[in-house]
Amino acid sequence: MAVVMDINASIIDQRITGIVEDHPDWLPDGADINKKKSAAFVILCMATCLDISMEEAADLLTDGGNDAGVDGLHIGEVDDGEFLVTIFQGKYKTKNLNGDANFPENGVEKTVNTVQVLFDPYRKVTLNEKIAPKIEDIRSLIRDAYIPNVRVILCNNGATWTKQADNWINEAKKDYGDRVDFVHFNHDSIVNILQRSKKVDATVTMSGQAIVEDMNYMRVLVGRVSVQEIQRLFNDNGDKLLERNIRRYLGLHSNRVNTAIHETLCNADKSDKFYFYNNGITVVCDKFDYNAFQKSDYKVQIKNMQVINGGQTCKTIQETLNNALPNGISESAYVMIRVYQLAETHKEFVRDITYATNSQNPVDLRDLHSNDEMQKQLEIGISDLGYAYKRQREEGSGGSNIITSSIVAESVLAIWRKRPHQAKFRRKEHFGKLYIDIFKDLNAAQALLAVLIFRTVENQRKRPADPNPPEFLPYASHYISMLIGRALLNDQDTNFGDVSHRNFKSLVQAFEDGQAKYQKEAVEQIAEALKDCYGDRDISLQQLSATFRRGDLLEMLGV
Repeated sequence: MAVVMDINASIIDQRITGIVEDHPDWLPDGADINKKKSAAFVILCMATCLDISMEEAADLLTDGGNDAGVDGLHIGEVDDGEFLVTIFQGKYKTKNLNGDANFPENGVEKTVNTVQVLFDPYRKVTLNEKIAPKIEDIRSLIRDAYIPNVRVILCNNGATWTKQADNWINEAKKDYGDRVDFVHFNHDSIVNILQRSKKVDATVTMSGQAIVEDMNYMRVLVGRVSVQEIQRLFNDNGDKLLERNIRRYLGLHSNRVNTAIHETLCNADKSDKFYFYNNGITVVCDKFDYNAFQKSDYKVQIKNMQVINGGQTCKTIQETLNNALPNGISESAYVMIRVYQLAETHKEFVRDITYATNSQNPVDLRDLHSNDEMQKQLEIGISDLGYAYKRQREEGSGGSNIITSSIVAESVLAIWRKRPHQAKFRRKEHFGKLYIDIFKDLNAAQALLAVLIFRTVENQRKRPADPNPPEFLPYASHYISMLIGRALLNDQDTNFGDVSHRNFKSLVQAFEDGQAKYQKEAVEQIAEALKDCYGDRDISLQQLSATFRRGDLLEMLGV
């Protein structure tokens, strides 16, 4: 009997085949086609889960000997004394595309054991050169009293793990508590995310009376809905309702706000007062209709419904109610809902609403600044210099001539603003508190020169020319870039303020001609600064991580 190929599994296989063919430099050298496809699958999963570019995801690969069963690792930024670590383990079957094979039990067991070891800063473990610096970054943060939350993403092109594997996870979580989540992610998950752009037309049942007004050619409805109605909406439509929401779901137990929402819903004395504890949900749509002859309990038909604020509330309600015991949540638990009917011409107004109403959880502000005058000016100037500037996050932003606003922010802050530690470890603030410091009075030539320097240094970090690179190299890219930028301008007898389109080409040529020399001198300066700081004694990877994170070397480097 012929085996039926799973369509989604086939779509994903086609995608990873493209990665293997188009980007062999991202994949393990000398690996056979099966291992390359497995690595490409992990890259695709990481890019999709973390909402980052494929190139950024490729840099997170840790696969190889002594990898502790970790194929990819992402360290989030510190927020309120905590930080999120996402571990990826991938199992890709290249010959079986029918999508029914379980995630291997031994893979689950190995990952459970890995979590127990990696997050104890006093446990010794032998790791490869790709993962060791990342683990010591984590352990350095833990030593400084920051608390890790761990999300383990087990990826395959098949079904979830077995009951036995589930038992191992549940036993382990008795020790970890809510600090560790295990998530299954497969070919169906990826395709579902890729299909999110479809419009959602939904009917929402309101509870009680509502206020409906026409205001300046826009319509507004304000009322309340039961948490059970929110659960139904998200069970029916999933994350398609959050396509225009500017932040991803932070998880039920990995964020304090979401934990508080969950605990309120589960508290018999508080759940019926949930309406008063929560800020509510904001929805935008193309059109809404209801039976105006009714006085209450409207069934509102909403065209192209999108939740732009309150996505965390909605997802936490969904997850809590889906896992609650029958009759475990009060029928009197409600949440406020605001529905705005806005024309297609009101895109910037939607952005402003999104910015103004998102305050409960940390927000990725890059998209919100994408229409600022400074960003538009950079787009024009960088285009004139032969590159394409991406002001907004979007899929397919890779390529040597593509410059994203995020890489500009990171490069400029490290090189020209001389804050390499903040460039690496405070990325969340690049489009927040640090936005003006980075972008004010920045011209296209200055931005682009910084990016070209930083990219070159990062390539040296990933593929060092020196067969025996210094141990600090994985932590030092932002510092090396800063020193190279300073040396380049000094050699050309140029001040930063004088960098413009007029001398851009000559500065780039000078950098390219002297790149090896600049790299070597910068590495030597950092080695000397470390010696001044620590003397001749050995420096552990944890100490190195902390030193670069805190900016301890800046004074010794003459900054």
